[in-house]
Amino acid sequence: MARYVFVTWDGGGNRMPTITIARALVERGHDVRVLGHDSQAGAYRAAGLPFTAFASAPGFVLDPRPAGLFRLFTDTGLADDTVALLAAFPADVVVVDCTLFAVMDVLDRMDQRIVVLEHTLHDFLASGARVAGSVLWTRGIRVQAPRRRAAPILVASVPGFGLPFPAQDALSAAPGAVVYTGAMTRAVAAQPAAPTVVLSLSTFRFAELVATWQRLLDAVDGLDVRVIATLGPAVTAGEMRVPLGIEVHEWMPHDELFPEASLVVGHGGHGTTLAALAHGVPVLTLPLEPTSDQPRIGRAVARAGVGATMSRRTDPATIRRAIRRTLADGPTRVRAQRLGDAIRAFDGPGRAADVLELSAAAAR
Repeated sequence: MARYVFVTWDGGGNRMPTITIARALVERGHDVRVLGHDSQAGAYRAAGLPFTAFASAPGFVLDPRPAGLFRLFTDTGLADDTVALLAAFPADVVVVDCTLFAVMDVLDRMDQRIVVLEHTLHDFLASGARVAGSVLWTRGIRVQAPRRRAAPILVASVPGFGLPFPAQDALSAAPGAVVYTGAMTRAVAAQPAAPTVVLSLSTFRFAELVATWQRLLDAVDGLDVRVIATLGPAVTAGEMRVPLGIEVHEWMPHDELFPEASLVVGHGGHGTTLAALAHGVPVLTLPLEPTSDQPRIGRAVARAGVGATMSRRTDPATIRRAIRRTLADGPTRVRAQRLGDAIRAFDGPGRAADVLELSAAAAR
């Protein structure tokens, strides 16, 4: 049995990979702890995972603006909280969210074995880390050194959305190795009984979230297809004009929704996009935050020919035409189905657990 600590933060896209991988380790008999923001406690404890909240960040509320994210990612208080937990619960491996630069730096200086958990496109994060490194050195926080020594970098994704995928090396826990695990959602090939469009935007209240929702709802008004909208915790149906005939849910699991979907319209969040593609469903993205990974994910979808991307400020009539065009596009649908087959060939949770077991063995 090995001992693992996952250090995370309250972000929408990192919850599913962290919970899924941690549970896979628990099911194999390992001892796992999760350290994160107090706002996450309910979700992790409901998943059966022992959870400790950051003592230095009570009442956490995410500020999704670049300045707010920068403060979060460089918060040395979170690093101090991590060190305190490890004093009480020494771990063979600490799995650190890829954006918590201050935590990674402190653990690397302690010679604690770390695995960096990435939950979006690796190329986006690698380029972002290079930029961040040139800024953070003035604060005494190193970025590149911990990433180079991370054993390994675990990417809860696939190596791009284009086929064929590059050949994958054997699983490795070597320092600096980059290991793609695949999707973290249970996926099957979608088989909708009738044309079905799923609308799913961000769980965070970005500045233009409500306005984008309204344009999207206006775009599907009267479409002769089934439309399902999952709002998430950031908005309520009462804030918008919801056309008749649209099925509105506060939340539904992807593995219940996407097997029935013909098209998923989202904001370019990695988790939702990868889950849709894992089911072989084309994607239309309207990125909400231009400084995030969302625009790049949208471009990757369009470049692979498995969907399209457009501005969040696109008028409803143009969005409506894009939805109709994508629904009628046979080649796009076929490419998405083939990509889904390739994504499902990865055993995401099992592959991640295998690598973390290798990492723990190497640490002893």
